[in-house]
Amino acid sequence: MAYLQRGDDLKKFKFIDLFSGIGGFHQAMVQLGGECVFASEIDKYAIETYYENYGIDSSCNIRDIDEKDIPKHDVLCGGFPCQAFSKAGKQAGMSDTRGTLFFEIERILKYHKTKYIVLENVRNLVSHDNGNTWKTIHEHLKAIGYRLTPVPIIISPHQFGIPQLRERVVILGIYDPEHVDEDLEIEFTDLISKDHNSIYSVIDNDAVEDKYYLNDKEIQVLTAWDEFYKGIKEKIIGFPIWAEYFVDKDEADDFPAWKKEFVRKNKCLYFNNRTFIDEWLKKYNNLADFTPTQRKMEWQAGDSIESVWDAVIQFRPSGIRVKKPTCFPALVAIVQVPIIGKYKRRLTVREAARLQSFPESFKPNADDHQAYKQFGNAVNVEVIKLAAQKLFEIQ
Repeated sequence: MAYLQRGDDLKKFKFIDLFSGIGGFHQAMVQLGGECVFASEIDKYAIETYYENYGIDSSCNIRDIDEKDIPKHDVLCGGFPCQAFSKAGKQAGMSDTRGTLFFEIERILKYHKTKYIVLENVRNLVSHDNGNTWKTIHEHLKAIGYRLTPVPIIISPHQFGIPQLRERVVILGIYDPEHVDEDLEIEFTDLISKDHNSIYSVIDNDAVEDKYYLNDKEIQVLTAWDEFYKGIKEKIIGFPIWAEYFVDKDEADDFPAWKKEFVRKNKCLYFNNRTFIDEWLKKYNNLADFTPTQRKMEWQAGDSIESVWDAVIQFRPSGIRVKKPTCFPALVAIVQVPIIGKYKRRLTVREAARLQSFPESFKPNADDHQAYKQFGNAVNVEVIKLAAQKLFEIQ
């Protein structure tokens, strides 16, 4: 068991878990010897999952809590809401009410002068508003006495051998007003590249519940695109394949330049493989039975694999995305659950838990939709644990 301090003065520590979700921070801190004395969350399903696993009622809105009523603690943890900074959202940042939740953290820190802070957010926090959002956070934390790293720490689970591409900002700080202008020096060494990962390190080899397997229509669509890739001459494709533009349909005059270029490349692909593609289209009824998104394919695997069925696949609004099986894309709250081509099935809830480094003993929400959403919203346990260890080692 690890502790906050080294040497002869070893002690366990207490932490609070803000915007606690299903307890990614909780898992990391307990593994380091921590005891949770307060948790705060507003999503009723996450509150249920948190209580089921830790026996702690996290159902309170941090805006409604008087900082004086929060128990004394050594570490403040918080994955403050990221939608305000995410590329997937409107990026309103500090003008978004969710963005201003950072100032609830500041309010608590001002009163408690918490020794350590461990915060997490999306990578886009760094560049949001031309860097002003990070600058604001950095300045406010320093103003109340926290030593910080000069730039945000950006790390991803795949760098530690967990096969998920999920770059996130981790903000680490120590309350030390006398040395607040001395930067924290925190470095991670021996990080590995995504190509040294394998999705199969978290995948169950045995059969899983039927609900995870692809249906007949999905198999037909992927089989068609597998035949397409194997049949064309090009093996490295640097643009999305849009079957509707192979033959008759031309780009509209009001298309942006990038889209016109993609249409042009699709027509070149067609004319370079015309005999095969005509036969392929005829076999599959000109894709008339496919939805508009099923008529598109994004091959992002280079020439590292030879078949769709060797890949990680997603049915996305932009088309069928095919990637090499080194890492899964980041789990997100609104998911197109990744498909493991080799097994013709989707990632299970338990496998999603492993991608976020939750232990096998963790009890996911009974509703699969909620479970996927909750793991997508969670922090990665191992990443937070390793980052906190680095912080706690500083004297």
